[in-house]
Amino acid sequence: MGQLALAAKITHVPSMYLSELPGPRLGTRQDAIDGHLEISRRCRALGVDTLVVFDTHWLVNASYHINCAAHFKGTYTSNELPHFISNMAYESPGNPELGHLLAQVCNAHGVDTLAHDATTLAPEYGTLVPLRYMNADQHFKVVSVSALCMAHYLDDSARLGWAMRQAVEQHYAGKVAFLASGSLSHRFAQNGLAPEYAFKIWSPFLEQLDQRVLQMWQTAQWSEFCAMLPEYASKGHGEGFMHDTAMLLGALGWSDYDAPAEIITPYFGASGTGQLNAVLPVTPQTGQHIPSAVASATQGFQAVHRL
Repeated sequence: MGQLALAAKITHVPSMYLSELPGPRLGTRQDAIDGHLEISRRCRALGVDTLVVFDTHWLVNASYHINCAAHFKGTYTSNELPHFISNMAYESPGNPELGHLLAQVCNAHGVDTLAHDATTLAPEYGTLVPLRYMNADQHFKVVSVSALCMAHYLDDSARLGWAMRQAVEQHYAGKVAFLASGSLSHRFAQNGLAPEYAFKIWSPFLEQLDQRVLQMWQTAQWSEFCAMLPEYASKGHGEGFMHDTAMLLGALGWSDYDAPAEIITPYFGASGTGQLNAVLPVTPQTGQHIPSAVASATQGFQAVHRL
């Protein structure tokens, strides 16, 4: 029936918006913006109708949540970085049908998930920044998924990603892209040092750690990466404890996934954090049962699972 047509790990750094504005940061994030434009171009060429964003800026303390309002429109100022994103207008159609379908299938596979369509809840900037560049013409419908998960296990996020792919492929009449919106290492520069680290990584350790992870991604060492993800998320200060990444890899087959990542925007530093845009090719999956790789992901995950 439906198809997961594209999967990507994407940046949402607020300096992308600042890069549009007159001043010393003008044009400085054009490479990241161009990466979003390229991912949008590919989605259009593939016939994608809905972008499902795993948003590491949407904090939740119980259950997984899906914002699937029929329409999103407003003006957004970041409470975290109001000097970077201030009064940014946004508008996009939503997809209540898909949102409820995703929740239904996740619940059927034991992942407690709630869909919200009759809501005044606005998306967070982990969704809004990518949409600004990928969906300026409102070509795509949008669904946002909570991925700053404060009391959740990474294995449940992997299971959620797998279940969401099943929902799309078994029950949805359309094509969807899954976008994991979050960084690699996410150690912000210490207060007062942010300008100095505007284009740098916080420490040599974190930069080397990220670079090794990217080597693993580009050589399809997914089994090894999945095994180290909990510790990487902890010691690398992973954004949202990298639940977005677990969701994306769950959808792709977890440690059984075997395709190399394609780097669209090369790795870069932003206020101390490590960022990139990368497409992870979607490979076929067979059967409707959770693969052993995802089902066994619990092992080793419950020791370190929170921010």
